[in-house]
Amino acid sequence: MAGSSPTLRLLVGLGVTLLAVTAFSFYALSQIHGLRRLQREIVDRNRKDSLQLIRIQNDLNSLALSLRDMLEGSEPYPLEAYAVEFKRIRSDLEDAFRLEKELSPATRLPDQQNAMQASLKRLWDRTDQMFALAASGKEGEAKQMIRSQVLPEQAALTALVARLLVANNEAEQQTADRIEAIYQGVERNVYYFLSAVLLTITAMSLYLIRANKRIFGELASLSRQRQVLAQKLISVQEDIFRSVSRELHDDFGQILTAIGVMLRRAERKGLPENSPFRSDLLEIRETAQQTLEKLRSLSQTLHPNVLEDFGLEKTLEWYVRQFEKQTGLVIRYEKRGIGPLLKEKDAIHVYRILQEALNNVVRHAQVAEAEVLVEYTDEGLRLSVEDHGVGMPDPRPESVRGLGLIGMQERAELLRGRLRFERPAQGGLRVALEIPFREAAV
Repeated sequence: MAGSSPTLRLLVGLGVTLLAVTAFSFYALSQIHGLRRLQREIVDRNRKDSLQLIRIQNDLNSLALSLRDMLEGSEPYPLEAYAVEFKRIRSDLEDAFRLEKELSPATRLPDQQNAMQASLKRLWDRTDQMFALAASGKEGEAKQMIRSQVLPEQAALTALVARLLVANNEAEQQTADRIEAIYQGVERNVYYFLSAVLLTITAMSLYLIRANKRIFGELASLSRQRQVLAQKLISVQEDIFRSVSRELHDDFGQILTAIGVMLRRAERKGLPENSPFRSDLLEIRETAQQTLEKLRSLSQTLHPNVLEDFGLEKTLEWYVRQFEKQTGLVIRYEKRGIGPLLKEKDAIHVYRILQEALNNVVRHAQVAEAEVLVEYTDEGLRLSVEDHGVGMPDPRPESVRGLGLIGMQERAELLRGRLRFERPAQGGLRVALEIPFREAAV
């Protein structure tokens, strides 16, 4: 019946599961950290850089519009009048270029950044030369310089900024694709991990169910063996009690009866009334008679012959009255209903349960009164022994420890019945036995 304990295997399975959960947690945290880094260092930075490039692009467009106005001469101003507007645009462009350089993404090549700075420098150099020519009265040469040098330089710088914007958009799209790939990978790994965990839990649960089934099967087998053993022990005990009771009643009882008869015969052989020998004989005869009565009482206690002759009801009533005389305990006995005659092998168990319950009242309850109720119902027999004494600390069946109480439970199980230890509302203890007639009736 002995089998290996599943504890070690379950602990190993739990350890593996915890390690897998820890490893996956670190993996998920690293992926989340990577996503945050991509979001912070690439996506957000690209967007901020693109905003500055758009700002630069707007300033360059404003510059192109001013140059067009200067060439067309639609405004009645000299070229020098545009210097203030150019100064404002230049200040904003330089600030935008400074911020853009700080926010330029890691994918930006140094040559691209240098080319943009060089183009801007050339643009301002050409613009300064153009305004110098205009200031010296050479507006025709200044306009020619706008057409041949300033506008091409502005267009080149605008094209370069546009390419950088496109590059930022492409980098952002690539980063978005990487983030999506990471999300998909994490999602896929989550499914794999959950599947592995569910498989592990399922395997451990099936193993635990199998182990529990085996253990409970062994326990059920042991319980059946224990029940069979208890039945045999109780049966042997009853056989011993019956044999001892018969020996006491038939052998020792007859011997004491014969001694009493011989003492009475000796008393009648003409001994004087005041003879000391006659007085001794009377005392010996009374002692023999008392011993015989005690012997008969002990014989009935070990195995009541009245149970075989008159059945359970009369036996219980007889025992209650005998117990009152022997212990001085006042017992209120009540019988309700009429039931079928029980088999002797079952009736003896009911008798023993009553016997043990009343003995416990005398030994532990610290009361002078008790109640015994025998009730027959349509379903079966109910026997209860109640007192209002000190009671039990914990009347639950699993808390029962005394050998006598355990023996009562064993006898109740043999009767296919139920034994309960209850705490009445008035305090104390109620021992309630319920057995079905279909199991114990003749």
